[in-house]
Amino acid sequence: MLKVGVLGAGHLGKIHLRLLQQSDKYELVGFYDENQENAERISKEFGYKNFSTIAKLIHAVDVIDIVTPTLSHYKCAKVAIKSGKHIFIEKPIANTVDEAEEIIALAAEYSVKGQVGHVERFNPAFIATKNMIENPMFIETHRLAEFNPRGTDVPVVLDLMIHDIDAILSVVHSKVKDIHASGVSVISETPDIANARIEFENGCVANLTASRISMKNMRKTRFFQKDAYISVDFLEKKCEVVRMKDAPEIPGDFDMILQNAEGVKKQIYFTNPDVEQNNAILDELESFANAINTNTTPVVTLEQATDALRVAYQIIDCFDK
Repeated sequence: MLKVGVLGAGHLGKIHLRLLQQSDKYELVGFYDENQENAERISKEFGYKNFSTIAKLIHAVDVIDIVTPTLSHYKCAKVAIKSGKHIFIEKPIANTVDEAEEIIALAAEYSVKGQVGHVERFNPAFIATKNMIENPMFIETHRLAEFNPRGTDVPVVLDLMIHDIDAILSVVHSKVKDIHASGVSVISETPDIANARIEFENGCVANLTASRISMKNMRKTRFFQKDAYISVDFLEKKCEVVRMKDAPEIPGDFDMILQNAEGVKKQIYFTNPDVEQNNAILDELESFANAINTNTTPVVTLEQATDALRVAYQIIDCFDK
């Protein structure tokens, strides 16, 4: 079991603490939170060991789980890496692309592994369909959330849309060619709603919408590719695959047949792949333990998270044009 410590005991930090304590891959040593009043309360309520300094916690563990505000990700990662500790960082990897690239360089220099918490990669609906997503040419995502003051310190692109950016980059194996985007600040100092159109060199186009001022929650992505349409509901953890194949010579009474203008007939098949329910946060944390123990590449690498952050900032830059 790897000894792990958590930096940050806010809303998400408390979830990480609970799951790490349950895990049979890790031994939870304790945590550090700069708000010592909050730290003492959590320690008293749940029994986790509260360390008085970051340095003391880092010294006592093999892995540091960074669940602090984004602004401090780089500082925390730098200290942990220079102490030779593996790092798990909540998304986004850092506040700037330059910081993210330095984290990558430091991890390589000190021979430690890093993984970033792009948790939707572990969403069971995405896992159930990912192998079916082959060369998508149009992707549409909607990630809508009811207003929550937590997270409004950053634009909605870094808060919500980055989940979909990362998922899209993981299935589109092509470089970004062009980006157009617009964002509107409604209640926050930074944009609360944004739309982006990402064009890839292979011709794929992704249209992303994210909002944190919606009346209802929605997290849906649709992938369109030759002879198939794949719908993933990240919120409800459901998926649907619609495929088209050449129609049989003699269709059955209940077969759905489409015929185009050229007279080509296709049969439509609907399938709902089995979705194995899981705890995505626990799975991502344990997958990192497996990567460390087997010396393999983490599922979400520091480089991939940096690519997602770079695209996110290209989208944000469009807002000022």
